Amino acid sequence: MNREQRYALAHRALEVGIEENANGKVILVEGQRDEVALRSLGFTGPIEKLNRGWTVDRVVVYIAEKYGNCIVLMDWDRTGGRLQRRLMDSMISLDIKPSDELRRALSKAMKPDTMCVESLTSFLGQPDA
Repeated sequence: MNREQRYALAHRALEVGIEENANGKVILVEGQRDEVALRSLGFTGPIEKLNRGWTVDRVVVYIAEKYGNCIVLMDWDRTGGRLQRRLMDSMISLDIKPSDELRRALSKAMKPDTMCVESLTSFLGQPDA
């Protein structure tokens, strides 16, 4: 897959994510810069940050109580992968059905150009509306 095809795949994944988010599905990201990046890409719905001074378990319970389910979007580096697995496992144990499809699509499309959510805007700019 060449760069143009990979970026087209990333744009399609973002369009689906933007629509789900606009319909109220919360996205859980690592931190403030990730939220800023998603907002600049057109995400308008709820976005929650993992890095807020709470334990992972407390964040998972908060998401479960407030939203029910979510899209988990950690970076696709080693640390992000560990966080993603821990969050997914914790949510599944609470009968939450988290989605990691956006992360899987972006990871596939954006490696090796970038390994983090906050850098998406520098590679993709605004998705086509």
